[in-house]
Amino acid sequence: MKSWAMLVCAAALLCGCASERVAPVAPAQQLFHDQLFQPPSAPVDTSSVFALSPAMHTYLQREIGNNSPGKDTRRMLFDALYRRDKLQLEYDSAVTRNAAQTFEARAGNCLSLAIMTAALARELNLPVQFQQIELDEVWSRAGNLYFASNHVNLSLGRARSERNPYMTYNMDTATALTVDFIPVPPKARDTARTLSETTIVAMFLNNRAAELLSIGHIDDAYWSARKAAEVDPLFLNAYNTLGVIYQHHGNPDAAEQTLRYAHDQAPNNTIYLANLAQTLESQHKLDEAATLRTRLAQLEPYPPFYFFQQGQEAMKLGDYTRARNMFERELERVPDYHEFHFWLAVANYQLGNLRAADSHMALAMENSTTRGAHDLYAGKLDRLRAYEAQLRAK
Repeated sequence: MKSWAMLVCAAALLCGCASERVAPVAPAQQLFHDQLFQPPSAPVDTSSVFALSPAMHTYLQREIGNNSPGKDTRRMLFDALYRRDKLQLEYDSAVTRNAAQTFEARAGNCLSLAIMTAALARELNLPVQFQQIELDEVWSRAGNLYFASNHVNLSLGRARSERNPYMTYNMDTATALTVDFIPVPPKARDTARTLSETTIVAMFLNNRAAELLSIGHIDDAYWSARKAAEVDPLFLNAYNTLGVIYQHHGNPDAAEQTLRYAHDQAPNNTIYLANLAQTLESQHKLDEAATLRTRLAQLEPYPPFYFFQQGQEAMKLGDYTRARNMFERELERVPDYHEFHFWLAVANYQLGNLRAADSHMALAMENSTTRGAHDLYAGKLDRLRAYEAQLRAK
């Protein structure tokens, strides 16, 4: 069976599974194994996460100007972020960017967009509060890596007093302006959990580690995940990422040690459970792995991508009817995931259902979360419609 691993990010419809963050004891340094990895290709720099570029300074000066009395600076920034004739921001989950990179690209995932917004707001002397929104986790994949993403947004408070800049400021949630780049149900906002800037930086580093791992830059991925754990030692997702990195680097003992720590702190987290079970299986510790698999099945009988994987197997066997049924079952759970629509389009095409294939390919394009995926699906949709036109012309 092909090995796979699950990572938790704070990005992608935003970067985990209902992730548990409270760890009673920060781990000791023995979870880090620097000697196993080459030095990073570039220093892991946290100072650049919120740093403004000259272009950002220029933009603020041109669009918002000075904080004069009577001017609602907060509303002006809010409008600049949302109005299509202003910044023209675009959601793009391909990579987690810092504030300056997000501004330059005018695109980013939710974490990137939140970081950029916070950097602009602070330059305008506006208090910022980051929040994690409790939505159902959003899953994506790259090869044999599966990513669970949480959603982060932020609220803007009223401008701080210029007369006493050292005054302690508490965010008035009743008057705060929430900045969000995807629709969020009001009930979810009511249960939002406040995040510190330290945790946001750890999330940024953890996302970068997962992204680097997905493109095969394992050494750089290690140093980014290590820094995430250093920045916020109680951010458990960083240890899960470290464990997966050790797995892919061929260090099962280190993977077991690190994943066991994460699992001990959050015993019911299915992501940590699955990764630890897989590591134990690779070491032929089958009895303990079986116990974990039993617990995992109790918590999550049909894990994310379960029906999708069944559909993929059916496609390989040429059983397109079963493949279509499995992809449809997966879509019942996650109606907007682009890859499920794509494969359902392929299955329907193989079955000769061109109208359904057209419909699902269009939905794959509409629900894509990166520019590259959008362009890929658009090209396939064009070819599919050209083929349909040829059939009608005969």
